[in-house]
Amino acid sequence: MKDNIKLVAVDIDGTFVRSDYTYDILRFKQILSRMRNVGCNFVVASGNQYYQLRDLFPDCHNELSFVAENGAFVKDRTELVFTANMSKETVDYVIDVCREYPEILNVLCGVESAYCQKGTVSQEFFELTNIYYHRLKWVDDFKEVKDQILKFAPTVPEEKTYFYYDIFCERLKGKVEPTTSGHGSIDLIVPGCHKASGLKRLTEHWGISPEQCMAFGDGGNDIEMLKYCGHSYAMENAPENVKKAAKHVCPSNDEDGVLAVLEKIFI
Repeated sequence: MKDNIKLVAVDIDGTFVRSDYTYDILRFKQILSRMRNVGCNFVVASGNQYYQLRDLFPDCHNELSFVAENGAFVKDRTELVFTANMSKETVDYVIDVCREYPEILNVLCGVESAYCQKGTVSQEFFELTNIYYHRLKWVDDFKEVKDQILKFAPTVPEEKTYFYYDIFCERLKGKVEPTTSGHGSIDLIVPGCHKASGLKRLTEHWGISPEQCMAFGDGGNDIEMLKYCGHSYAMENAPENVKKAAKHVCPSNDEDGVLAVLEKIFI
């Protein structure tokens, strides 16, 4: 099988990294070396910011490809392949809708940085967000940000995740698409811009087919990617709808499920 697989895409949170945000670096580097020897690309596919994802792989990030911000930012090693560009009209409309619901804690995500608006979220929220967005700035008003906007990343009360998901679907239809991995996190992305679309850009860039791709994921925002790839694994810790979207189930993220599978394939 290994000679036929040319792309392996992994989600990060709940998939590649353990619950304490660590992974077996030595074991991964050994697998990466074997993948490279047979011409297989390793793709980090996450809703997180590119700069945060890059920092997870400090010694080898230039050897990896990235589908970051849920497909809004695609990079092949050092080559920028694609960045989404949300129109100013859409950005302002989404800001206005979200302001009607004060419990929505919003993050505006751009190419250069992510942003929190003063007076709408706490310092504690800013510091927590900084874990996932290593480039993060305070601004006085989202509407005054001068950056190419990739997406919004609102956080809502966990028990209301799908209440707000439905509101976003209804009120922002045709402008942005909501996607969620649950737990109060929702991304508002450019329509048609998701992890699978990011992978499609890379497969076309490299001249390979979806049948030559393998993906690992655990959340709702991984479903398109799992369906797109010829070989797909949902983590044991994934909800049932994600497992149904994948062809296989592998051990949980805390059992290093991704590395366990890749070790067997790239021996």
